[in-house]
Amino acid sequence: MNFEISGKIIEIYDEVQISDRFKKREFVIEKNESGFTDQVKFQLVQDKTPLITNFSKGDEVSVSFNIRGNKWKDTYFVNLQAWRIQPAGQGGNMPPHHQSTAPPPPAEQDDPGPGEEPPPAGEDDDLPF
Repeated sequence: MNFEISGKIIEIYDEVQISDRFKKREFVIEKNESGFTDQVKFQLVQDKTPLITNFSKGDEVSVSFNIRGNKWKDTYFVNLQAWRIQPAGQGGNMPPHHQSTAPPPPAEQDDPGPGEEPPPAGEDDDLPF
């Protein structure tokens, strides 16, 4: 199932090479709705990491994404995996550098597989993403 949300970009992080077979890039959008403000973090993986390149903090965007869940050790995680980013309100009339034409196949597995423990992401962080 595919989802879409619109908001303002408030953070764009550098691409991170997790292992020789897995890379990701994260970004955060802020959404104000009904008096509530949410900050939502997304990840772009593999060949989708360049999709955020032509956007900047403050840009209003629409993000198409899938919800991905996984287990690592005894903990469960949920990731919002973006596959298209476009300026808010512009629909499908976008230059190719701002969009992906189709979502990734639902069975696609971009995360490190069993037995492939990626290096720690930070000093006190032993999570694989």
